Amino acid sequence: MSDQITPLTDRELTEAQRSAVAELLRVSPVADELGGRFAAAGHELHLVGGSVRDALLGRLGNDLDFCTDARPERTLELVKGWAEAIWETGREFGTIGLQRRGLRLEITTFRAEAYDGVSRNPVVAFGDSLAEDLRRRDFTVNAMAVSLPGHRFTDPYGGLADLAARLIRTPGTPAESFGDDPLRMLRAARFAAQLRFTPAPAVREAMAGMAGDLSRITAERVRDEFSKLMTGADPVCGLRLLVGTGLADVFLPELSGLRLEIDEHAQHKDVYEHTLTVVANAVRLEEGEPDLVLRLAALLHDVGKPATKAVGPDGRVSFHHHEMVGARLARQRLKALRYPKDLIADVVELVALHLRFYGYGRGEWSDSAVRRYVTDAGPLLPRLHRLTRSDCTTRNRRKAAQLAADYDALEERIARLQAEEDLARVRPDLDGNAIMQLLGLPPGPLVGRAWRYLKDLRLERGPLDRDEAEAELLRWAREQGIEPPG
Repeated sequence: MSDQITPLTDRELTEAQRSAVAELLRVSPVADELGGRFAAAGHELHLVGGSVRDALLGRLGNDLDFCTDARPERTLELVKGWAEAIWETGREFGTIGLQRRGLRLEITTFRAEAYDGVSRNPVVAFGDSLAEDLRRRDFTVNAMAVSLPGHRFTDPYGGLADLAARLIRTPGTPAESFGDDPLRMLRAARFAAQLRFTPAPAVREAMAGMAGDLSRITAERVRDEFSKLMTGADPVCGLRLLVGTGLADVFLPELSGLRLEIDEHAQHKDVYEHTLTVVANAVRLEEGEPDLVLRLAALLHDVGKPATKAVGPDGRVSFHHHEMVGARLARQRLKALRYPKDLIADVVELVALHLRFYGYGRGEWSDSAVRRYVTDAGPLLPRLHRLTRSDCTTRNRRKAAQLAADYDALEERIARLQAEEDLARVRPDLDGNAIMQLLGLPPGPLVGRAWRYLKDLRLERGPLDRDEAEAELLRWAREQGIEPPG
């Protein structure tokens, strides 16, 4: 395709282009001023890549990407004294970052990247033309540019048409693009989740044929792309693409492993489809921003089922203790993907707790059981509520209605107990100092055991007055062979 730059006319403006003009008008005071500085110095400057794509979608943010023929040291000269702040952390890759009037701008020298062929990390080589720079980009929808300050639109690879068709294509051949950087295959799945785009047949075919190349990418880069996929508008769409192309087998084999063979009597539901439904349900129940912890817990809540599947004498299928096995597998997988420890701990705890509710509807829970449910969940309780509700995917309407009513009743009971006492801060009725004084003990393990006993008692019976708590502690101490002083 030609890379000829032509100005837009009113007749040629599509609805998407009108959105882009509106977005560009919002940032043009800064962008055009910057473009003017480069033009006066004899250099090109273009808004490029995701910024142009997002402008066309009417969702341009405050982070703008530019490309230029100026080398990084020249870019620094042109923005010093104009930028309110400058950072050079990406200078070796040709990128200079700066801030101006609430906008964060990144200016990158035209690139003609090569890759080292082993780790697939880019080896930066500066290019000399916009056309060369756009060809090296991952997808056609990211290979468009708008010149500044002239606002001339460049689209050599049909990105605008692909954007309108919600199609993922590559500027060159998919094999060439993914061979340069295999992470682009995962990025295609991320675009499917974030923007609800569909890979072109040739792109999907290349993803399936080259999926194994993803193993050359560092866990951190894979994790970051996967997190963006999971927090997209439609993560299920991206997850199906990962499984369908075999990419999931490379870094998340537990997901593909959920496709258990259904027995001839259909004694268990399709765990893979059930899991995707739970993820979709969790997305619908969110309030505010996407919740990565909740979505990962929904994705991994049943990963213990393949390892615990058993068929009884009556032919019925069971998955006993799959929540505990799943918690262990979830920890291993998230750790391998280099997720932060606190996120791993939260997801693992939700996986371990996700079945706890299913004894409630039989009327077996005392107030103490409800207190334990709340204290075990701790700050994760709102997420556990959402995960448990999301896990109800039965097509039996009467059963679904009963489960929803049971959980409504549990939440109402929790609220009642919380009104009576602060369940989030349940502590023994005697603290460690009081325990040591009453039992004549020095600091040590025995004090911890006594403290835990009193906490369990508090969960079982609710708050005790001081005399009751002391009497119970003395009784426990004598049973343990501890003789209190006096």
